[in-house]
Amino acid sequence: MMTLDLWLAALIACGLLIYLVVVLIRPERF
Repeated sequence: MMTLDLWLAALIACGLLIYLVVVLIRPERF
């Protein structure tokens, strides 16, 4: 059973991963 803290940590991790991928793919935006 996952707790709210684990869900929040997973959400933040996914968000940072997606952000890094976007920055690497589109460096001109950053």
